[in-house]
Amino acid sequence: MVVDEAALLTGLRQRDPAALSAIFEQNADRIYRLAVGLLHDEQQADGVVQNTFLSLITHAETFEGRSSIATWLYRVAHNECLGRMRGNQRIAEMAVDDEPDDGFMPSCLVDWDAVPETSNSHEASEEMARAINSLKPELRIVFLIRDVEELSTDETAQALGISVGAVRVRLHRARLALREKLASYFAEWAER
Repeated sequence: MVVDEAALLTGLRQRDPAALSAIFEQNADRIYRLAVGLLHDEQQADGVVQNTFLSLITHAETFEGRSSIATWLYRVAHNECLGRMRGNQRIAEMAVDDEPDDGFMPSCLVDWDAVPETSNSHEASEEMARAINSLKPELRIVFLIRDVEELSTDETAQALGISVGAVRVRLHRARLALREKLASYFAEWAER
């Protein structure tokens, strides 16, 4: 389905309920998943969705359209989550040059091709969710938006207000950390 974002934005600015409904239908579930992934609280995630769409309604006139509506909504939702996570404290953005080089190197790598298809069980899904939830918030948000929600690197950078380089660095670190966390879980299958 091709979405004419300009028409949706025009409709939203004219307070057309159909435009808001279409934007909500296209984005609400993704925003909710992002909020649950960051906050680990379904009730707070509902609040993030509500506040995100309230911001869309109240700030539609100021949206310049330099990014997609979805990217803008991710940015608003991300900021709302960070505000809730940090008790509405002021959040300092880290530049890519400020990324700490923690020297992380995986200690145990598993040949993922050796893991049988039966590992895609409910238990494996829960283990993956635990591993994602254990990531540092700045790595988890990039992983969720880029790899789970499948936004492009550029869209992820726009949504989070960070550079493309920072997205790449954080995504790489998130993937390495997940690989490390999941390696011991899947090691028994890889050895067979």
